[in-house]
Amino acid sequence: MKGTALRQSFAKGSKRHKAAMHLIPNLFTTGNLFCGVFAILSVFNANYMAAAIAILVAMIFDVLDGKSARMTNSTSHFGLEYDSLSDLVSFGVAPGLLLYSWALSGQGTFGVAVMFAYVAMGAVRLARFNSTATSSDGKYFTGLAIPAAAGVVASMVIFDHYIVRAGAEVRPMAVLLVTLVLSFLMVSTIKYRSFKDLKFRGRQHITYLVWGILGLVLVAAWPPVMLFVMFSGYALLGPVERLIGMMSKLAGKPKREQPASEPKS
Repeated sequence: MKGTALRQSFAKGSKRHKAAMHLIPNLFTTGNLFCGVFAILSVFNANYMAAAIAILVAMIFDVLDGKSARMTNSTSHFGLEYDSLSDLVSFGVAPGLLLYSWALSGQGTFGVAVMFAYVAMGAVRLARFNSTATSSDGKYFTGLAIPAAAGVVASMVIFDHYIVRAGAEVRPMAVLLVTLVLSFLMVSTIKYRSFKDLKFRGRQHITYLVWGILGLVLVAAWPPVMLFVMFSGYALLGPVERLIGMMSKLAGKPKREQPASEPKS
């Protein structure tokens, strides 16, 4: 009897079932937040690789919480706000502190200002997304998403640790430039593909599967290089597509006809 009553209490459509469905994405969001806090503690201990990896793991939790909320139809205003606050910690504050401690601490007040610009622009990006979430079409993001910007930062740290090993003179200037560019891209009006409109119909799912397997193989073979290439390539995708669109519009405009000159008398 107790087992039957328990199954009925969690039956589809019941209050407990709805509460359980709302709990799943919030647990993934909590995992995202935990990774962000762990990344901050790792920065304090000068363990920059652990901080970078924690930020990347937070991105996985961030993807899972959104997917699970849509699959279980359990999206809510609370979940949206909780997700944004967690994103600010994991993809705003943690990468900002990582950038400062790893490369910008020797730049004095200017380094602090650049780090703060990244965190502040990330907060503005999240606030703008929340205010326009109901009116956006979902196919494109306006401005670089803050998890993607954090992915560039984390993969850059890993890429430098294993591949480049930039010196104390080169690293601060390069990181300053990358941080300012990321800050601008987050609050820009450049459109970025969200890839939510991909439809796996017919034989297309085989093509996507093949490309997905190839991507996983490349990442598994050269993680430091491929992660940095993937995140940097996505960050540059928006500006490149806008530039191509502007050039195509200019090329497609018909030339204005010159007014015919009046015959001389």
